[in-house]
Amino acid sequence: MRWIHRFSPWRRLFDHAHPSAVTELFAPLKDVLDAAPSAESPLTHAYQWQQRLVETLSRYDLPAWRMAQLISDHNAWLYRHAISRSLEEMQSQGWGPPPADYCVLILGSGARDESLLGPDQDNALIIEDYPDSRHVEIDGYFQALGERFTQRLAEAGIPLCQGHVMARWPMWRKRLGEWRAQLDLWTQERRVKRVQQTNILLDFTPVAGEARLAQTLSQSAADIVPKRALFMDEMAALLDELPVALDRLGRLKGSVEEAPYADAINLKRQGLMPLVSAVRLLSLHAGVSEVSTRKRLQALGHHSASGLTRGQAEELVAILERLQQLTLDQQRHNLALGQVADGWVDSARLRDDQTHMLKYDLKQIRHCVSHVKSRVRAGAP
Repeated sequence: MRWIHRFSPWRRLFDHAHPSAVTELFAPLKDVLDAAPSAESPLTHAYQWQQRLVETLSRYDLPAWRMAQLISDHNAWLYRHAISRSLEEMQSQGWGPPPADYCVLILGSGARDESLLGPDQDNALIIEDYPDSRHVEIDGYFQALGERFTQRLAEAGIPLCQGHVMARWPMWRKRLGEWRAQLDLWTQERRVKRVQQTNILLDFTPVAGEARLAQTLSQSAADIVPKRALFMDEMAALLDELPVALDRLGRLKGSVEEAPYADAINLKRQGLMPLVSAVRLLSLHAGVSEVSTRKRLQALGHHSASGLTRGQAEELVAILERLQQLTLDQQRHNLALGQVADGWVDSARLRDDQTHMLKYDLKQIRHCVSHVKSRVRAGAP
């Protein structure tokens, strides 16, 4: 058997005199940061640079969960510049400044600091309450802003959301009071579509504008959703729609639908999403206000209402990290071959120990989902 060892730049730290060793160690990182496009460069260049940054960081043995945080930060930077340029364009065309306070939200994995390569857009917009008599004027302004910044992001390389979860659409662009009324309406009936829409909305973070609007909406969600027992029960039931990639005998079993190759497992849908969704619901039930899955688990491990011990929460964090690593490794492999970076993982590429560990991790996620369902259905924390 031939062993191939990848050189780590950290092993050069004490090879020479300390100053030169440090210079050598950080040279690749300095090079990639020096090559970062400026704020005035086309956003396309900035987005393309992101892949180079990830490849450089991988040489420093940076784990996938940390790279996901940095990718999320960079995508937020792209959002801010797309919004800023859109506002400047509107000013030059005579639209004037924003007619009301607003806040643009990033939703989903970007809000949770869990973005990997190849994300699409998920965003929303909160507008400060204004009188109905000004609706055409004010909503028209923010519709134009939403259309412009989402199009800029699409042109940069972050595709428009196929499910239309974007600020350019009225469903995801509302006054603050309308958002609260919407949450109140959605949670009054246990319909699958309403649960799905609420789940999307529950993971958000402000990226531009007045953060206080996002904080108020977050408090509204915490006040309304956990008190709707039937709706929470439906949220628990919907976890069954995200089965992990295991058959009844505990063997790996990928989704046949839309599989890009044999032995493909949609690890995003059949691993990460069941874990993320279960942790989100348990956090809502226990009154944990964190957004990222890591922070939610860390908080749940210290919260008696969660039913998780600190050790169990730490194990789930480790499972999250391993799934992120497998997904990012596959994405980097795909991009090196000129293929698409998505959520599919080729199980045939996994070593025996990785396969064994993945089976274990998926079983633990299955147990976690069962725990969350029973906890939520048991009633008040």
